[in-house]
Amino acid sequence: MLDKEEYKLHREKIMANVPNKSAMILFARRPSEFKALPDKNFYYATGIKENDDIVFIVKNNDNIEATILVSEYDAFKAKWVGCGMTKEEAIAISGADSAAYLKDFNTILNTYISLGYEMYFDFDDANMTSNEVSELNGLVAKIKSKYPYAVIKNARPYLRTARTIKTPNEIEEIRKAINATRHGIEALMKNAKDGLYEYQLESFFDQQIKYYGADGYSFNTIAASGKNSCCLHYSQNNSIMHNVDLILFDLGSTNNVYCADISRTFPVNGKFSPRQKEIYEIVLNGQKLIFNSIKPGLTTRDLNKILVDYYKVELKRIGLIKEDSEVTKYYFHGVSHHLGLDCHDLCDYTPLKAGSVISNEPGLYIPEENIGIRIEDDVLVTENGCENLSKSIIKEISDIEAFMKK
Repeated sequence: MLDKEEYKLHREKIMANVPNKSAMILFARRPSEFKALPDKNFYYATGIKENDDIVFIVKNNDNIEATILVSEYDAFKAKWVGCGMTKEEAIAISGADSAAYLKDFNTILNTYISLGYEMYFDFDDANMTSNEVSELNGLVAKIKSKYPYAVIKNARPYLRTARTIKTPNEIEEIRKAINATRHGIEALMKNAKDGLYEYQLESFFDQQIKYYGADGYSFNTIAASGKNSCCLHYSQNNSIMHNVDLILFDLGSTNNVYCADISRTFPVNGKFSPRQKEIYEIVLNGQKLIFNSIKPGLTTRDLNKILVDYYKVELKRIGLIKEDSEVTKYYFHGVSHHLGLDCHDLCDYTPLKAGSVISNEPGLYIPEENIGIRIEDDVLVTENGCENLSKSIIKEISDIEAFMKK
């Protein structure tokens, strides 16, 4: 389970290669009025879902300690959005060594800088709002102005390394997210029918994952029928489904913020046409090839090349292409990405290691035939290969057709 000992372990992973006499500062960032989750690196280090808080992670003499900063009690805010976390509650969840109030931030910061500690901040412009970027840059400018000798470094490389390899408890959270997602996908298959809007079918997924304990969505669901399935990140979900259509779902629920990311494609009427079956089998066999290829030491680019080389042969065999270069007309994304607290999770982009969790998601998209197919599973890299964490979610043509016939 994810408890304070788990979060202590996460902080140890983060700080493992950070030198002694260093302090890393992570901000939850998002104001508490917003319902969005706090910054994922902050959550990874603390397990706290509150939005305003800050954590100092300090390393000295190979000893790692953490101080959580929380808001003081605000009677007015309590009436509108609930009571904030107390210092005692923050320590109980995170396993931090101490807690203080947000008003103490400057005092604590100045103390460590005055003592000559190197200061680490998470400079991540891609996932920060413009206001957050301005605030962090403003803080750094103030530090440099007041303490010209201060050493300020980027925490991002250490966070990447820590989050690349999952602990057994993190993997269990992903398994739970996948289980809720499975129930949602089965509800989609049971309720698909001619004449429904894509969003109407999508609603069965929403109900089921909540019923089975999901605490959120990994991302906005893609429900793409017919020609829409050929748009990789189709988002409208507002077309009417027809019996002759395939519908491609790319979706996932979360458990304790950890993500599932699954794609399944099936016929609206429960029966694949001969052409749909032909293309589907090519994609499915491509996925099986990647499963057999995943192992430590390969990169996700290596895996994608294996798939592309397979497509060069298969798409020529069925007459869809004549030249190798034409593969990109029908397949134009990567076959894999890391998975964890984010759907496209923070990672160090080194060759795969045991303990990484990645996707396996080959696809083919043929707009002139209104056929778009993607099959995606979540995969744990092991010492000798891999484990399909989502193997319980059916994908063989015979299994899909039998299930939808019930």
